[in-house]
Amino acid sequence: MCQLLGMNCNIPTDICFSFSGFHQRGGRTDEHVDGWGIAFYEGVGCRVYLDTKPAAESPVATMVRDYPIRSLNVIAHIRKATVSSVALENTHPFVRELWGRYWTFAHNGTLSNLDCAPEDSNRRYSPVGRTDSEYAFCYLLEMLHRRFPAGEPDEAALYKAMVGITTELCTYGTFNFLLSNGNLLFAHCATKLAYVVREAPFAEAHLVDEDYSVDFRSVTTPQDRVAIIATVPLTDNEPWRTMRASELLLFRNGQPLEY
Repeated sequence: MCQLLGMNCNIPTDICFSFSGFHQRGGRTDEHVDGWGIAFYEGVGCRVYLDTKPAAESPVATMVRDYPIRSLNVIAHIRKATVSSVALENTHPFVRELWGRYWTFAHNGTLSNLDCAPEDSNRRYSPVGRTDSEYAFCYLLEMLHRRFPAGEPDEAALYKAMVGITTELCTYGTFNFLLSNGNLLFAHCATKLAYVVREAPFAEAHLVDEDYSVDFRSVTTPQDRVAIIATVPLTDNEPWRTMRASELLLFRNGQPLEY
């Protein structure tokens, strides 16, 4: 299966430390070698980098690791192809517009016989590539658009709608995913996902995938709060929480919420 990485925080923050370990899983410390991608939100804009090379060997990944892009929400993905070929159009995260915002999505798992997407002429979202993941993303946004045609709902209504759509898509297979609109980040665990919240009092963190540590007391302020979500914990000395199967969390300002 693929590897997911997400960040949600209350103050724009770079993801260089977490990504330093994460990108090693693309061919060096794990078997996922079929491309990778990352999306950063900056204001209402979204900066996306995609590459079909293994993340551990990608010059683009090296640039991202060393480039302190500050963002409130980040989604990254390392691919192990189970459906369709290694190609740029099949590389996560995928991006679409809904309600005047960019939405980004990355998926871990396989969905089989996914035939629930509306086929009528009013369909707004269609996949470009040939993955089950992008198909599911298009269906998810299509259902949100149809359920709230007047515009973006409040947070509680959006969460409730997401629970229903996610439950439906889970009937087709394994559906671990991250989804963001730049303000919020949804994380759904089907089989494997964990998170840690870094906040005062900060401490030192040590990566699992390489021998590298950062003392966050020296690079943060007492007001900072950062949630990191990953398929497998990235550090070996922090209190990661393993999400429950079928759990859907909404992260805002570096905190997990559940309605």
